[in-house]
Amino acid sequence: MRIEGVPKLTKYLLIGSTKAYSGKSAIALGMALALRAKGLAVAYGKPLGTCFSSEGAGTEEEDVRFAVETLKLSESQMPSTLLYLDEETVHKRLQGEDKTDYRQSLAQYLQAPSTDLVLLEGPANLEEGSLFDLSLPQVAEAVDASVLLVTRPIDLYIDDLLSAKRRLGSRLAGVVLNDVPSDKLESIATTVRPFLEAAGIPVLGMLPRSALLRSVSVKELVHQLKAEVLCRPDRLDLMVETLTIGAMNVSSAMKYFRKARNMAVVTGGDRTDIQLAALESSTQCLILTGHLPPSPLVIGRAEEMEIPVLSVDLDTLTTVEIIDSTFGSVRLHERIKVECVTQLMAEHFDWDSTIASLGLGAKVH
Repeated sequence: MRIEGVPKLTKYLLIGSTKAYSGKSAIALGMALALRAKGLAVAYGKPLGTCFSSEGAGTEEEDVRFAVETLKLSESQMPSTLLYLDEETVHKRLQGEDKTDYRQSLAQYLQAPSTDLVLLEGPANLEEGSLFDLSLPQVAEAVDASVLLVTRPIDLYIDDLLSAKRRLGSRLAGVVLNDVPSDKLESIATTVRPFLEAAGIPVLGMLPRSALLRSVSVKELVHQLKAEVLCRPDRLDLMVETLTIGAMNVSSAMKYFRKARNMAVVTGGDRTDIQLAALESSTQCLILTGHLPPSPLVIGRAEEMEIPVLSVDLDTLTTVEIIDSTFGSVRLHERIKVECVTQLMAEHFDWDSTIASLGLGAKVH
């Protein structure tokens, strides 16, 4: 049931996903920037923050701050998050200590005068937030929002989308297939897309995989690895797109180094030969394992080449596993990525159909 008190002239679009780390934050920011460029007044909100991780609510708040800064929003254009979902919050709800009617809180949260569209970033999937009546379908119903789902073409994603269509019905404005590998673009366009659209699920965009969007900053690697920065702390904004392990002889390593681009090289702290070879390649940072001090020659060369050197008190396998998981779950905190997703959406997103489905066509100029 729709909440009373929400401005009826304002349209709401809830951007969600079927699985975590599908890229909905990037799509949401890209949409907000593009629609504002088309002359629409756009507000932005994130009712539910999820922080079941070591970073906790701090990282969620950082996400919100990044959106505020990127979109240059006033307080009225981006109200604070209603609820951060963590273990303590869930425990209070289960114990009956939290009896808040969050649907009513949502009505107060969504007052958006003089705004054509409120973009809401939803939770990681359709179930998250159900304990507080803030799941994606419940929020969509409460504020009478259309829904755009973002999904990566992995695992049983077609089943996920068909299930979402059954639950959301006519509210589902469409889907964006994100991070599509180049070798799958044609088959998805000719087979999956027609199937989904025949099932009443418009495919509003197919965004090809971007190495930059999947990349991670050296700063994020420092955080995830709890690394010590041995030199060039001023260059932690460099973006790492690939990972290379320097565990072979130098001639073999050079073959790999020449093929890779914007890489992080993980090698033992005692492998001076590999480290120097890496510094002459497309390396964004050196990560030295075993907490062994590198040669002054390596540090001197890294200073000259402006390449950060990190030291970790971990073995190579653990280091690589952490970096691999970081590539798959990196948050959108870099402006260069916002520019990248905006460009991708300009080329691969159906803006006309989206604007028409939201009933905003007459307002675009």
